[in-house]
Amino acid sequence: MTQPPKLTDRARLAQNRARTRPDGLFLHDIAADQIKERLEEVNRTFTDIAIVTGQPDFWATRFPGATIVADDDALALPPERFDLVLHALALHWADDPVGQLVQCRRALRPDGLFMAVTFGGQTLSELRTILAEVETRQTGGLAPRVAPMAEIRDLGGLIQRAGLAQPVADSDTLRVSYPALTALLKDLRAMGEGNALAARHPKPLSRALLDSATRLYADSFPHPDDPARIRATFDMIFLSGWAPHESQQQPLRPGSAQTRLADALAAARDDSPQSGD
Repeated sequence: MTQPPKLTDRARLAQNRARTRPDGLFLHDIAADQIKERLEEVNRTFTDIAIVTGQPDFWATRFPGATIVADDDALALPPERFDLVLHALALHWADDPVGQLVQCRRALRPDGLFMAVTFGGQTLSELRTILAEVETRQTGGLAPRVAPMAEIRDLGGLIQRAGLAQPVADSDTLRVSYPALTALLKDLRAMGEGNALAARHPKPLSRALLDSATRLYADSFPHPDDPARIRATFDMIFLSGWAPHESQQQPLRPGSAQTRLADALAAARDDSPQSGD
């Protein structure tokens, strides 16, 4: 059987992550804070936690005692071992996102909770637009330079496909300002989020292309609060679902309802006041 093409060059991704700087992890900081807020709303104490991430040192600090697991294709997660599994800002690099979620579900005990935070489809939409326009205009072609990221509707469907119950998906859109495009690119390198696409162009952006992109970005996407700066969008999607358990609410079987909607509506009409009464 022919294998599908790989999305991610894992060796290049490891190199990028090795260059991560602490000041580049502000999005992980925001993600961790929001996950903790969501967990506080769950009436449950979690004692066995696993975190799938490409930034192990950061997440180990935020969740002391958690088992930290690399986001490899095959996750090092024993079955039914944990009551909480987190997938932390790494799903956008997965060649098989559904497979990642299925492995997380299998690692949960019955009625255990899965939560993920990942970048959604609007992330770096400005950068994607500018690079596509400038590169097409100057070279007549287009090289993959920003990883494709799924929309919230598609990501929400992954939870159900993975066999998790009570799926929830919501988003938080952040708009960050930078003095120029070069500062944004520098920040992406500090995040460990440089281009690690398997199909990326072997050469970096040329000086001419970068200069044109810098000017066009500044003209097209000024920050609304400071037109001298540019804006960059980071679309953070939060997913959650539960490992199935008999104690959870279950949908009724088709045809199991005891009262027909039509009968209820007819009864309501019979009880309503009549004109002239």
